[in-house]
Amino acid sequence: MLLAIILGVLTGLSLGLTGAGGGILAVPALVLGMGYSMTAATPVALLAVGAAALLGALDGLYKHIVRYRAAMFMAVTGALVTSLGVRISHALPEKVLVTLFVAIMLWIATKMLRRPAAVPHTHTPCCLNPETGRLRWTPVGTVTLAAIGAVAGLFSGMLGVGGGFLIVPALKRFSDLSMHSIVATSLMLIALISLSASAMSLAHGAVIPVSGWVFVAAAMGGMVIGRQLAPHIPSTRLQQGFSILTAVVALSMLARTYLF
Repeated sequence: MLLAIILGVLTGLSLGLTGAGGGILAVPALVLGMGYSMTAATPVALLAVGAAALLGALDGLYKHIVRYRAAMFMAVTGALVTSLGVRISHALPEKVLVTLFVAIMLWIATKMLRRPAAVPHTHTPCCLNPETGRLRWTPVGTVTLAAIGAVAGLFSGMLGVGGGFLIVPALKRFSDLSMHSIVATSLMLIALISLSASAMSLAHGAVIPVSGWVFVAAAMGGMVIGRQLAPHIPSTRLQQGFSILTAVVALSMLARTYLF
C-alpha cells in the first residue's frame, strides 16, 4: 500500500505540473512498480488520471482559464472512438500493446526535448477573438478540435492514458492559447475522456483492486501538490525532466517485457 501511495502521488504530481505527464506514467507505475498486467492497469490508470485531472480542471475553472466549450466538444468526439480503443486493447496481445506504448513514450520524450518551431498566430486554426476573448469556431478550427479529441479518446481506451501527451502539444501547435490556459483545458479534457473510458472499461468487466483505489486517492493528492508547485518551476526544466523520466520508464518496460 505504501508503494501504491508513493507511485500515485508521483503520477498526480506529474499531471499537475505538466498537464500531460500523469497519464503516460500511470500505466508504467502500475505495471513496473506494482506488478499489474497492461490490461489490469488500464482501468486503474484511467480512473486515477481522470479523478486527479478533474481536481486540476476545477482549479482552472475557478481561475477562469479553462476553455470549457472546446474541452467538452473534444471530449464528445473522443468518447465516440474510446470504445474502439477499448476493443483494440482486448484484441491485441500484451507484447504488442507494450511495444506500441513504449514507441509512443519514446516519441514523446524526443519531441519534448526539442524546442517547437514558432508558429504565427495568424496561421493557427484555433484563434481567440480579441473582442470577446473566446475561441472563434471556424470550420477549420472545429475540425481541428474534433481531430484532437478523437485521437486522444482512441489512445485513452487502447492504452489507458488520458491523452494529455497529445492534447497539450496539439493545442500549442494549433491554437494561440496561453500555456496556463492550455494546461487547464487539457486537464478538463483528460478528466472527461479518462473517466468515460474508465466507465467503459468497468462495463466490460474490469475490476479495481484495493491497491488500485489507494493509487487513485494518492494521485488526487499529488495533483493538488503539483498545481501549487507549477507556477514556481520553469517550464523548460519541467519538460526536460519529464522527457528523461519518460525515456527511462519506456526502456524499463521494454526490457521487462522482452528480457525478463
